[in-house]
Amino acid sequence: MMRSPHYFAVACRAPNGEIVSRVEPLSKTWIGRQRWLKLPFLRGSLAILDAMTLGSQAMRFASNIQLDPAYQPSSPNGEPAEAKPSTTSTVPKGVQDAGVGLAMVLGLVIGVLLFVVIPNAVAEIWHRSFHTTDYRYTNLITEFIKVTLFLGYVYGIGRLPEIGRIYMYHGAEHKAINTLESHESLEMEYCLRQTRLHPRCGTSFAVVVLLLSLILFTFVPRYPIPNLENPVLQVLVRIILEVLILPLVAGFAYEAIRIAGKFRNASLIRAVFWPGLMTQYLTTKEPDESQIEVALTSLKLVVEAEEQPKEAEVIEPVGVQALSER
Repeated sequence: MMRSPHYFAVACRAPNGEIVSRVEPLSKTWIGRQRWLKLPFLRGSLAILDAMTLGSQAMRFASNIQLDPAYQPSSPNGEPAEAKPSTTSTVPKGVQDAGVGLAMVLGLVIGVLLFVVIPNAVAEIWHRSFHTTDYRYTNLITEFIKVTLFLGYVYGIGRLPEIGRIYMYHGAEHKAINTLESHESLEMEYCLRQTRLHPRCGTSFAVVVLLLSLILFTFVPRYPIPNLENPVLQVLVRIILEVLILPLVAGFAYEAIRIAGKFRNASLIRAVFWPGLMTQYLTTKEPDESQIEVALTSLKLVVEAEEQPKEAEVIEPVGVQALSER
């Protein structure tokens, strides 16, 4: 899936081998119409919501194609093979949108539980077990647990064959974007030469968020409400505080990623954002030519859809891990 300043496109390979694609203006989406969400330091939160919304739509489109009888492979005698039953066309759009919204809410809840609630709960147990007096040590442990969980999570799911293929498509997205930004023709021979790493990748965004959180949250008072003795309430207050601050952290992280994209060849920028680039070796894999072909198809759609592309605007990959947005 690719996102340009005004359009997004999705392409997938059907069971019969055909590449099926679709391009739509971003103005059709609710988030795309919210101009206030595009302001500096608000764009970080928008990037997450935008990627989740468009990603859900892309997955729904791809699922429909996989089940559509028109795209099933033919049998040896030339007759169309029997397609799997599909009821997606009979589901009202309102119900589908509600399902996308529910999936987004569920994803956010799981993310908060995994990367905010559990680290803080474990760190609080450590704090009370060793009777530490300096809350900064407890905060630091919390942040290291977050980093460990994140790296373990992306590595662990990458061991699954299905997710491994998604990581290959993620690498194909990056190669296609790198070809465009190198001002080369969007053809296979040029795309194959490109690296599968990209400074504006969602993985880099997540790593920058984690590193900024480590610096900031370590020094935020752990117990902001005096005389609150209940440990459960103390942890709950801490969780609420982090959730409230997190959009600001995401905003700073997103602006930093934008800078990294503009000055990607500068030695200092490459050194500062090196952890994010290296983490992409976990969330991307080298794609094959068939996957690169799909990525190029999607990219060409949004390039062509932009009637007068502005030189300062850059097409962005919006894949499973690609959360950055222009």
